[in-house]
Amino acid sequence: MSTTDDLIPLLKKLRLSGVLQSLELRTRQAADDDLSHGEFLFRLLSDEAERRDAKQLDVRLRRASFDGMRSIEDFDFTFNPKVPKSKIIDLATCAFVERHENVLLVGRAGVGKSHIAQALGQRACRAGHDVIYVGAHELLTQLRAARADATHDRKMLRYTAPAVLVIDDLGLRPLVGEEPIDLYEIIRQRYEHGSTIITSNRAIEEWPPLFGDLLLASAALDRLLHHAHVIEMDGDTFRNPPPAKRAKPNGATRAT
Repeated sequence: MSTTDDLIPLLKKLRLSGVLQSLELRTRQAADDDLSHGEFLFRLLSDEAERRDAKQLDVRLRRASFDGMRSIEDFDFTFNPKVPKSKIIDLATCAFVERHENVLLVGRAGVGKSHIAQALGQRACRAGHDVIYVGAHELLTQLRAARADATHDRKMLRYTAPAVLVIDDLGLRPLVGEEPIDLYEIIRQRYEHGSTIITSNRAIEEWPPLFGDLLLASAALDRLLHHAHVIEMDGDTFRNPPPAKRAKPNGATRAT
């Protein structure tokens, strides 16, 4: 029986069986490069740490339920020079997540709000934060259905617990029924406990009527805006650009 055979049950007991994936390679490297025992062990365990980090990142990205892979690097800032690149790059450091601040991306359809929102969410995942991405209509529909089957509290926890909640396309339609209360509760429970990223085609001044109750709207927006970065995105739409912008030589991804 080889030394590796003896190691397998021990590594499994210690939940380090992933070490076996690079053990042979690192053992050969240690012999070829005359590594010290400490250096050999450091490299072997570093491999395992990297594997675990990659696995956890994959889990976070899948749980977030993004509708595609978006990145700040793929966003074409030259398409709409009015988009505040420096502010968005600063947000991409994810310092706002540590401070439990919100990001509100407002502007006309097609200027890249959803792209930036998801890119920030994916950066947060890579920084080790739990993230949930959901369309505003889907979010409120799920909560309405949850009231009917007595799972409302559990469903609400899904949206209040993550470090970052990304709500896409708020305000495409008025809130009805219990939806204003559900949205208010999400904002209230996340206030100073988590970061919320919201995209909307409506200016912030147009949000209060969505709630149907000015007192409720005031309470919600007071909390939402208290620690918020409001980013106004203006310019041409990526989906139907003017003729002069239809052919981009740099091949940059067209954001949505």
